[in-house]
Amino acid sequence: MRWATRQGIHIDRAASAWLITTYLDDEAEFIYVDEISEVPEGTTPFDMRGCELTHVGSDVTFETILRRYDLSDPILWQLARIVHQADVEDDRYDAPEAAGLDTLIRALGVDHDDEEVRLLTGELFTSLYGHLRRQTLGS
Repeated sequence: MRWATRQGIHIDRAASAWLITTYLDDEAEFIYVDEISEVPEGTTPFDMRGCELTHVGSDVTFETILRRYDLSDPILWQLARIVHQADVEDDRYDAPEAAGLDTLIRALGVDHDDEEVRLLTGELFTSLYGHLRRQTLGS
């Protein structure tokens, strides 16, 4: 399946792309556009104004996808708190990891194109998920 998001990938788009490839579509292909009108037919947009999989209420896109696809893994929801805090900085959650994660992803965007950032951050999110899982479950 093809997925589209805005160019200039940052925390919520990177985390959502990881969530998509890890839990929804392991053969996902991604394209990066300026606006929703550029999304080709048959492509699912995310984290863009005017699409279903974006910020809804106080949720960031990552949280919207968790809810939409009924992903109830508590570790994913811990990760969602970090992504939320990094993306909107509304202090809804106490997520001290948020600022550092956001800085790292923004730094990657300076030297890499969107697809490279997505791939690099995919490894980061996989490792962060594992770390949170070990902290929470002890295994």
